[in-house]
Amino acid sequence: MTTPQRVHITHEFKSDPQTVFDKLAEHENLGPVFGANITRVSDGATSRNGIGSVRRLKIGPLPAFEETTTSAEPNTLIEYKITKGSPLRGHWGRQELTPTAGGGTRLSYTIGFDSAIPGLAALVGKVLASAITKGLPKLAD
Repeated sequence: MTTPQRVHITHEFKSDPQTVFDKLAEHENLGPVFGANITRVSDGATSRNGIGSVRRLKIGPLPAFEETTTSAEPNTLIEYKITKGSPLRGHWGRQELTPTAGGGTRLSYTIGFDSAIPGLAALVGKVLASAITKGLPKLAD
């Protein structure tokens, strides 16, 4: 997945990987993480939050957009991409979970994207990094 703009965030949770995965996979839990209003559009093909599940995000006055889960490996990986309604191109996200020695979970979260509008990708990258860094601790541990 190559895109010019990348955001990378790491965060450690006290909870085990299954608990963190379940919280991150559940679309409705992510509003405080992204600072957005989130609505489930559809469930996944074989599970509620699995591959093919779609969420709609509305951030402030910006137009709503939709993200679709493209990979969901229980307790280890969630991947998604924007599939509708964004000025960003090639937007994707990857959340990798690894257990820590103390029984918690380390989240490695990478987002990539581009924009045809000069400077927009860099601006969005800064806003995303700030919002997610502040928002992850709000995801109950």
